[in-house]
Amino acid sequence: MAGCRILANEAINYPLVYNSIITLIQLNNLITKMAYDEGLAHRIREQISERTDVVEKNMFGGLCFMVAGHMAFGIVKNQLMARVGPNQYEACLSKPHAKEMDFTGKAMKGMIYVSPDGLSDDSDLKNWLDTCLSFIASLPPKQYEDR
Repeated sequence: MAGCRILANEAINYPLVYNSIITLIQLNNLITKMAYDEGLAHRIREQISERTDVVEKNMFGGLCFMVAGHMAFGIVKNQLMARVGPNQYEACLSKPHAKEMDFTGKAMKGMIYVSPDGLSDDSDLKNWLDTCLSFIASLPPKQYEDR
């Protein structure tokens, strides 16, 4: 983004270009700041510290935890994104502080958000993670191509 700052300084005599560059810089700063709740990430890491099949990836503007190659759960802003599966979906939605995951504008069946109030106790967080891990365990193993 340093290059954009230089362009912005040179483009000050061209208001349309200047405003566009400033908007891009501000947008980048906003995206960087609204990433995810680091405290929740730390709590999740503590809960799954015994596992050797977990990989963290930046996704959805947040953090995603892949378990055995499958997306299991993650954090979007300050909410837990939980992959509970289609069979547990309705039961999980009926729990307090759970709501449909509508990241794309349409509910994604099998995926829910849990608000911070539903994660205040470590036991609550553990129950949600266990639900996700149970679903992931029911999936076939991921097949990887040799490259």
